[in-house]
Amino acid sequence: MISTVDELHARLAEVRSALPAARVALISTIGSLHDGHIDLVHRAREVADVVVVSIFVNPLRFATSAEFDRYPRTPEEDAALLESLGVDVVFAPGTAELLPDGSATTKISAGDLGLRYEGRARPFYFDGLLTVEAKLFHLVRPDVAVYGQRDRQRVFLVRRMIRDLFFDIEVATIESVRRDDGLPVSTRVGMLDERDLAAAALLPAALDAAAANADRGVDACIAAAQSSLMGEPRIRLEYLSVVDPATFLPVDEGSGGPALALIAATVAGHRFIDNAEIYLG
Repeated sequence: MISTVDELHARLAEVRSALPAARVALISTIGSLHDGHIDLVHRAREVADVVVVSIFVNPLRFATSAEFDRYPRTPEEDAALLESLGVDVVFAPGTAELLPDGSATTKISAGDLGLRYEGRARPFYFDGLLTVEAKLFHLVRPDVAVYGQRDRQRVFLVRRMIRDLFFDIEVATIESVRRDDGLPVSTRVGMLDERDLAAAALLPAALDAAAANADRGVDACIAAAQSSLMGEPRIRLEYLSVVDPATFLPVDEGSGGPALALIAATVAGHRFIDNAEIYLG
């Protein structure tokens, strides 16, 4: 596992010298890898010849130092998994390597959209995410970046940054990998007991209710989703909204066509986000 920028440059130079026409894919992670990351690697293999995975617990994405310290780190397990998948390069820098001042004096701004939905709950989150993502793009120079669709807002903002800053990078995505109960696979799911898991599983069920009522309009599908969550005290709903996938702005009542239903909630102190494609009207 490469831990310094100099080592990364040297390794990528070797790869590009040996395979000058090879397409390079980047999967950026914060570690504690799970089945969703396995599917990302498989998708990267479909669209590129060389797969680079970064593992960096980005402190700019966390609200407090305590939350940052609490995030699970499993470097040995992550390395073994990526080796078994045949990943070509694993870049796992320490904080000082990518953020030598402990933070970032120059930052990418996500703009107004960075303060909506996930950005409203975590106003620091997207600026920190995009800042480190831009650093990784400069260091790796990938042809394609691969993401899961569980965090649609992240994918939207990364696409916009690529366009605005003229990165010559494609974006490839995979659908959320889900458990049998409908929950997207994530590190936080593994931290819940059975009762909390049952409560959290109501979130994808709420999105199913929204999709089932989308033909009746925005208000009806949101009301159906809210109704499916009523009576569960373990869930603290943060937002439930329907947005236009082209702009990520709320859809007005009476609108028709493709849309995204977004949901975020806290269960047992852990935040969960999910989304579903729906068709209005």
